[in-house]
Amino acid sequence: MRSVVLVGLLLTIAVSALAGTSQPLVIFAGSASQPPLEEAVEVFKAKTGIPVTLHTGGSGAMLNQIRLTGQGDLYIPGSPDYMDKARAFGLIDGDPVILAYLVPAIIVAKGNPLGIKGLQDLDRTNLRIGLADPDSVCVGLYAVEIIEGNGITERLRPNLRGMVESCAKAASMIPLKLVDVVIGWREFSTWNPETMDVVLLAPGEIPRLAYIPAGILRRARNPEGAETFVTFLKSAEGLAIFQKWDYMTDENTARGFAPLARLGGTYKLPEGW
Repeated sequence: MRSVVLVGLLLTIAVSALAGTSQPLVIFAGSASQPPLEEAVEVFKAKTGIPVTLHTGGSGAMLNQIRLTGQGDLYIPGSPDYMDKARAFGLIDGDPVILAYLVPAIIVAKGNPLGIKGLQDLDRTNLRIGLADPDSVCVGLYAVEIIEGNGITERLRPNLRGMVESCAKAASMIPLKLVDVVIGWREFSTWNPETMDVVLLAPGEIPRLAYIPAGILRRARNPEGAETFVTFLKSAEGLAIFQKWDYMTDENTARGFAPLARLGGTYKLPEGW
C-alpha cells in the first residue's frame, strides 16, 4: 500500500512540475502493448495535459526509426531482446522499467473450430500457421525459439505462412482468416475476443517468457515527460489498464504458465529463418 501511495504522490509532483508544458512526449512502442498503451495515453493526456505522440509497429522497425531520425523520448519494445539492442546502440538512458509480462501461446479462431490442442496438432496437412517476422518482431523470434526448442521445425515448415511485420498484423491474421492459427502472445486473444481464442502451450514447451520494458531515450527532448508517463504506467491506475486487457503485471503470475522457463534474456535467430 505504501508503494502505491508513493507512486501516486510522485506522479502528482511530476505533473505539477510539468503543468503548462507544450513539449510533446514522443513514444516508439512495439505493438505487443498497443491496446493498453493507446488507452493509457488517452488517460494520461486527460490527466496531465501533456501532449503525446505514440508510434507503434514492430519493435525492430521502431528501433530503426529512433536510430534513423534521432527522435523519441521513450522506447517500449515488446520484449527485452530489443531493449538490449537499444542499449547496445547507446540509445537508452538509465535502467528500463518492466511494465507487464507476456506468455507465448497459440491463437485460434473463436470456438477453436479445428480443435487445436497444442503444438502436436500444428503439423496437420494444409494447416496454415501465421508468424511474425522473427528478424524484426519480438513474438516472431519467440515463436521460432518455441519451434526450434521443441524439435518440430521440419514438421511445421510446410505450414508456415505470413512473416508479417508487427504483432498487430500477426493478431489480425486470425480475424481476417488469412491463417488457421498464429503462434503469438496469449494476450492477443483479448484484443478481439469476439473472433479469437487462445490455446495454452504446455509449461515445458515454453523456453522463455517475455516482459515489456520501457526505457527513456538518451537524446530525449522531453525526459521529464517520459519519466512522468512511466510513473503513471506503474501507478495503480496505469497497471489497472494493463490488467483490464488481461496483461500480467507481476512476475509470479506469468511464471505460473511456465515455472521453469527463462525470463527475458535474448535468443539468437538460427540460420535458415
